[in-house]
Amino acid sequence: MIRKNFRLPVALFALLCSAGLSHVKADEVQVAVAANFTAPMRKIAAEFEKDTGHKPVLSFGATGKFYAQITNGAPFEVFLAADDETPARLEKELLIAPHSRFTYAIGKLVLWSAKDGVVDGNGEVLKKGAFKHLALANPKIASYGTAAVEAMSKLGVLESLRPCFVQGDNITQTYQFIATGNAELGFVALSQVYKDGKLAPGSAWMVPSLLYTPIRQDAVLLAKGRNKPAATALADYLKSDKAKAIIKSYGYDL
Repeated sequence: MIRKNFRLPVALFALLCSAGLSHVKADEVQVAVAANFTAPMRKIAAEFEKDTGHKPVLSFGATGKFYAQITNGAPFEVFLAADDETPARLEKELLIAPHSRFTYAIGKLVLWSAKDGVVDGNGEVLKKGAFKHLALANPKIASYGTAAVEAMSKLGVLESLRPCFVQGDNITQTYQFIATGNAELGFVALSQVYKDGKLAPGSAWMVPSLLYTPIRQDAVLLAKGRNKPAATALADYLKSDKAKAIIKSYGYDL
């Protein structure tokens, strides 16, 4: 009788199990994202998870509030700000991984109404003032609010329009004020009313870039994420051609 040798299959099974355990486990990454970048970041996050297995846990809000949370120990590992000043401040305070700051997008300001015919193509509606409520993000904590104030100041209408202001805590809340009709018009990020070359229904005026300081939006790998593969992978992914194509599709410049 020929006896079968089972040693090789057992050894092979053990080797395969060992190899399986050696794979790097997919992980989560905690991400703070400026509110204006909500739609593109959700799409980028889905592609990132599909390509890498890592799962981004996204929090959206005002850049100024995120700064306060990060400096007070919030567990964020990657931060996509709505400006370049806040990440630079975090860099000086040694709260980011060295040399990790980069510009991921340049935002654009739009005066928008959910209704047709409210906003004209030259922004003359701001000078006529035939409305009761004008929405904008809080300029103290949101860069798009700062840009809106700067634009109105250069147009010479800031003080006359101030009584009409309805301020959102961030650009998402500002958009909601306008979309629901609680404000007839307001200043939002182009990305909120633009996708794949088309503006959302309503009426809009692209605020000329000469009227406000360029909205350079920087991202950083925070100190809490510097040794986490998922965090470093996401920071790198934001520079990929796939991510850049998504960013451009929402009207941002690169």
